[in-house]
Amino acid sequence: SCCSCVIWDCVCRYYGNHAWLSLQKPLMLHGHERSITQIKYNREGDLLFSSAKDQCPNVWFSINGERLGTFDGHQGAVWAIDINWETTMFMSGAADQFLRIWDCATGKEVGNIRAQSSVRTCNFSYSANMAAYSTDKQLRQQCEMNIIDVRTVDESIGALHLLCCRRAASEGKACQADVAERENNGKILNMVKDHTGSINDMQMSKDGTMFITASKDKTAKLFDSDTLMCLKCYKTERPVNSAAISPILDHAGLSHCCCFQVVVGGGQEAMDVTTTSTRIGKFDSRFFHLVFEEEFGRVKGHFGPINSVAFHPDGKSYSSGGEDGYIRIHNFDSSYFEFSFEAQIEPSNK
Repeated sequence: SCCSCVIWDCVCRYYGNHAWLSLQKPLMLHGHERSITQIKYNREGDLLFSSAKDQCPNVWFSINGERLGTFDGHQGAVWAIDINWETTMFMSGAADQFLRIWDCATGKEVGNIRAQSSVRTCNFSYSANMAAYSTDKQLRQQCEMNIIDVRTVDESIGALHLLCCRRAASEGKACQADVAERENNGKILNMVKDHTGSINDMQMSKDGTMFITASKDKTAKLFDSDTLMCLKCYKTERPVNSAAISPILDHAGLSHCCCFQVVVGGGQEAMDVTTTSTRIGKFDSRFFHLVFEEEFGRVKGHFGPINSVAFHPDGKSYSSGGEDGYIRIHNFDSSYFEFSFEAQIEPSNK
């Protein structure tokens, strides 16, 4: 597949009494032949991993957009990817019904698991000794979530099956289970239904105390990780495909800037895109204040729905991947960090 890196102009507008803000020119990465399905940074943020419907996950240098390599082996659309803490292993799940584990240094496959249907999501544990993956309801198979030990990557692992968790996501529910209850295939500790549509994406905050969900019901919602209490709701006019929380919520010197934020991406359904202009389709990355739930900015550029968004681990840039097959890396300039909501400005000492 082709690989190119293009510089493109972009503008982000702040609403209310604030003026237009020009962001630094983003990098446009084009190494996939079909729609982007997911993008993820590694822990250090020097690498950006991407998957698409074209069978080959890619890895890029985030600083300049140069493609480092590809992971070749899938025979279907790759729906989900993840990287372990030390960036030594890479995991991908695809429509070919395989979960594959790769060596990041060489790009070679080190093991795989054959599922009964398409693998839709996958995630490493913090230790990277365990992993979770979920499958779709198809081929007369029920959707389920499996917990595996990736140190022995084959079908003999004896996965822990959580039949309800994947189905709960399709019904707009968030589910919490105890994976130590192997005899009962995972004891369900808590389940809440705050969305009226299916949940398309779920991302944790940097400290793990919160997570945000993106739903087809045109909202993104912030939850407490322990209690599953819905804390905030961010409303849009189009289905939300992905949402992410800024990792610099409490950095010194930034407590009163706009870094208390989330970014959401989505847009009109992909099947209707050909009859819709980019303005009407609302293919924008939209920024909301995490606490006030107020939208304060948008970034345009994609020519189709945004399928995945991710903040750089240092919080100074973010990336988005869309139905148009492009990945856009946006770096925030200094004026972005200097912007403050009036409610956040401390009163002067008299």
